[in-house]
Amino acid sequence: MERSVQRDLVEAAQGGDQEAFEVLAKGSADRLYAIARLILRDVDLAQDAVQETLIRSWRGLPGLRDPERFEAWLHRLLVNCCTDQARGRQRLTANVRVIDFDLPDPDDSNLVADRDQLERGFRRLKLEQRTLVVMRYYLGLSLPELAETLSLPLGTVKSRLHYAMEALRAAVEADLRPGSELTRTTA
Repeated sequence: MERSVQRDLVEAAQGGDQEAFEVLAKGSADRLYAIARLILRDVDLAQDAVQETLIRSWRGLPGLRDPERFEAWLHRLLVNCCTDQARGRQRLTANVRVIDFDLPDPDDSNLVADRDQLERGFRRLKLEQRTLVVMRYYLGLSLPELAETLSLPLGTVKSRLHYAMEALRAAVEADLRPGSELTRTTA
């Protein structure tokens, strides 16, 4: 969405225009869901987080000082809602994997194995670490944008992202060590 159009929609929604907010919500919902699903690793929790984000954004929109910062503000709300969903989770979760019947080309088998290995490592990260990795590498936010979105100092963001990547690397390497669950099942 073009910035000037988005700004006009945000300003209209701030004035109570529900149709303008609906356009903003529909334009953001799919991306918000993708981000929430990557952070929370649960479809239902991700849907709940997006719903809560949209509710909070409608209620808080009149207080948004800079309509140009709508996207960053929305991402910050989503991160907060994801954190709330993860903390409030009182149920057992099962990692159910959908089986894809489209077999990859023989040349792509290493890519599938690498993706699966990375997925297992990503699951082991703490919520805060997944959030940083998703916002940096999935959303493509620069470090200053990430710091602004999360309301953290730039040095803190750099440090936390560094430790998140180290944790991801360690989790992936742990799967490759002899005696790990992965090597036992493939041996």
